[in-house]
Amino acid sequence: MKTDVYSDSIVDLDHYILLYNHSLIDERASKHDVEIDLRRLWTEHSGALWENGRHKNSCRIFIDEIALFLDRHRIKAIDDAVIDRLVGYFREKGNRNSTINRKLAALFKLLKKAERAGQIARLPTYLRLRERNARVRFLTASEEAAMFAAIERRNPDHARLCRFLVDTGARVGEALALKWNDIHGDTVTFWITKSGRSRSVPLTRRARLALAAIRRSDPKGPFAAIAYQNFKYDWNKARVECGFAGDPNMVPHILRHTCASRLVQAGIDLRRVQTFLGHQTIQITIRYAHLATNDLDQCARALDALQEPKTAAAAVKLDYGKTG
Repeated sequence: MKTDVYSDSIVDLDHYILLYNHSLIDERASKHDVEIDLRRLWTEHSGALWENGRHKNSCRIFIDEIALFLDRHRIKAIDDAVIDRLVGYFREKGNRNSTINRKLAALFKLLKKAERAGQIARLPTYLRLRERNARVRFLTASEEAAMFAAIERRNPDHARLCRFLVDTGARVGEALALKWNDIHGDTVTFWITKSGRSRSVPLTRRARLALAAIRRSDPKGPFAAIAYQNFKYDWNKARVECGFAGDPNMVPHILRHTCASRLVQAGIDLRRVQTFLGHQTIQITIRYAHLATNDLDQCARALDALQEPKTAAAAVKLDYGKTG
């Protein structure tokens, strides 16, 4: 019987490819089944992924919480189903979508680093949860005056920090990390930011006065001598004194919201506000768009202007027809 060498070669090649594919699947499966130790991954990679500070500390808490969940349920590997279970677990705890997104963002940042290091085969998939635009709380002029006066009576430097924050839109951590070399004339540059991107903003007269008054306090930076916990303590005391004890939004971060709100109300376009505040995406800045009511009035006036020539022309034709 004549042997078809060509056919036999095809069969052998197909068989080889099949075995090779199976070996890849087995290799991927074996990597995927390797137990994931989030705490060990944190120890190995956190230094390269996060700068020291409050944000890194928050991410550490998120990773520890997720690791505890995995331990409790004896979960060895993280796949799509586990991510869904985590979302359900966080919702049962009362976490909002925005909080869940932050927790899972920390997890995925760590897992992505592990994937690049060959410690896991692939990343699970996760669709960012839709976040509702919550009401933005900002200070009125009278509220600001009352809070700042109450803080001034406790610690003048803390009050100067407040004035600097509300006029620059800086986060508290960004201001506390400032060095004197970061201030050049009427401009300040924030190097340590939440997004990791530096930004420079012009200083108002009030912000310059605050820096001038505190200049000799510490050679490292204008607010280097201020401990966050002490500042937060004075803020909370002032909040109670001013009658805001029941307002959960009356926190130091409200100064950043106040800055953004005032810029929008003054007619500054959202792109400039985004750059000034250092928002990573325009979607964050859009939360303040409803405050730009004057801009909407301009839209109505523009539409009226477009209609005026047509209306006038129609009136002329109508009158002409009557006289004819």
